[in-house]
Amino acid sequence: MSRTHVDHKDIAKFALDKVNLPKTKADEYRAQARRLREKLESYLKDHPDFSLRRMQISGSLAKGTALRSLNDIDIACYVSGADAPSDISKLLKGIAENLRKAFPNFSPDQVKPQTYSISVSFKGTGLDVDIVPILYYGDKDWYGNLVSQDDGSFLKTSIPRHLEFAKKRKASLPHHFAQVVRLAKYWARKEKRERDGFRFKSFMIEMILAKLADDGADFSDYPEALQNFFTYIARTDMRELIVFNDYYPASDIGTISTPVKIMDPVNPENNVSQLYTDYQADIIVEAALDAGDAIDAALSATSKTDTVYYWQKVFGSTFQV
Repeated sequence: MSRTHVDHKDIAKFALDKVNLPKTKADEYRAQARRLREKLESYLKDHPDFSLRRMQISGSLAKGTALRSLNDIDIACYVSGADAPSDISKLLKGIAENLRKAFPNFSPDQVKPQTYSISVSFKGTGLDVDIVPILYYGDKDWYGNLVSQDDGSFLKTSIPRHLEFAKKRKASLPHHFAQVVRLAKYWARKEKRERDGFRFKSFMIEMILAKLADDGADFSDYPEALQNFFTYIARTDMRELIVFNDYYPASDIGTISTPVKIMDPVNPENNVSQLYTDYQADIIVEAALDAGDAIDAALSATSKTDTVYYWQKVFGSTFQV
């Protein structure tokens, strides 16, 4: 098996040049989020009906797995004193009004109250920030009820524990875990553009790779790590139960009837893949099989032209050596 034309170092360089969110951009986005947080803290101090307990950036920016294409981030806003979505609605309207006053240069469409969140758009960077409330009732591990942006239903979650979960995997595989997550997400983003019916949530990708990391997979060689990822999907047909014991025993999980069973590591009642049908799972498996075959062909190709051609089947035409 030849790696003469494309090897680990080439995939790493491609990631640096095309896949990863640059540190300067990440710092700029965090600074914008911090300014929003400061304005929110100022507003909530003057409105004791809603007591601010914690504000935290969540998602890929917080976990260090953001892609260069990142254009939106979430800020979890832990508040207490709100008992129903109607109260949250009042809170969000007040926050939106305050943000417009705090940022007088914003046009009206840059602060958009949604039903259960607020979207703030920064035109300079193209970044959208979603402020998402979590109803908090004093839990020491920062569990609270996330208000669904779809229907206002409650989902028990702990943002600090989610970040702690990711941090633990990153610590066990410094640099490499986060990088392989980004590469896999980049592949999924390309598949979504090119393959009809393909959908694959980033969080599900992270959980699959977290399982592989926990099982001892080598992430330090990126072609091998990606091949392990695609092989796992193909071997399990996307139907294997994925569960972690960081915060609860597997016995806490009840009967699951959905085809795909990837459990939230902080909530045993939340199957993060519950909306995925057999058809959608099969499309993911088909895409993984094609990607795995392409990597095999790339690693055995005898010319640079053929090698790059097969890697482009994984990453798209942006891959060049």
